[in-house]
Amino acid sequence: MRVAVTGSHGLIGTALVERLTADGHAVVRLVRNAPSAPDEVRWDPNAGEIDGPSLEGLDAAVHLAGEGVAEKRWSAAQKARILDSRVNGTTTLATALAALAAKPAVLVSGSAIGYYGERGDEVLTEESSRGTGFLSGVCEAWERATAPAEAAGIRVVHIRTGIVLTKRGGALKRQLPLFKLGVGGRLGSGRQWMSWISLDDEVGAIVHAITTPSLSGGVNLTAPNPVTNRDFTKAMGRAVHRPTVLPVPKLGLNLILGSELTGDLLASARIIPAKLTESGYRHVHPTIDDALGAVV
Repeated sequence: MRVAVTGSHGLIGTALVERLTADGHAVVRLVRNAPSAPDEVRWDPNAGEIDGPSLEGLDAAVHLAGEGVAEKRWSAAQKARILDSRVNGTTTLATALAALAAKPAVLVSGSAIGYYGERGDEVLTEESSRGTGFLSGVCEAWERATAPAEAAGIRVVHIRTGIVLTKRGGALKRQLPLFKLGVGGRLGSGRQWMSWISLDDEVGAIVHAITTPSLSGGVNLTAPNPVTNRDFTKAMGRAVHRPTVLPVPKLGLNLILGSELTGDLLASARIIPAKLTESGYRHVHPTIDDALGAVV
């Protein structure tokens, strides 16, 4: 296959390109700077510009680019960057793919479990309604921006990704040193549900979405066994053989991150990957102990 990938130098994108290349596929990287390699194509998502002719002959596209959600406090300007980077980039890519003479069969476009918002102990599948809050609204707009590709007959999969567990980056990379020192602990009450996925399964599920014609629309990319933050903390302790008795109070997180970002990051979302499982995907790391054992 010939697969275009945006965000190819990010955490998930890097691992995905490694997997696709190892499997013998040709990867086209969409980059914002002047191309420096034969496999790169320039685009400017904010300006709506892309080198369309270079995308002719694609079999698939995977769209992962977007401003980091938890990199900075949520000022009004930062929230605008988070939203615009997703909507503008998705619209630019979807419009370009729709205009191709030879359109790809599928667009796998990023989304997130933030779509569901704060839901307590409710069990959520792809059939569940959208939640409320800033991230939920961002995810809805993000998914809606693929409309040009869908209208052109391209199969679109919105991958609603959970917390990706890997020591290569993300939240776990920041947490792991603290747990190894014995100063890691639950966040807030610890009762909130965490819907997670290992990096290996994130990449495997994206490849599965590309190659499985029956998948379309929202697809939860999470493990089949979500855990509470309290149970996640205990599993981290088992993985690194350290105590986990020092909780991180919500007030402290509010002071560091701001109350709105903290509220969304601590939202309880008990999500099941129903469509992924029903379509035949089998998780490499189905339980939190499997995933953390592999990481550590």
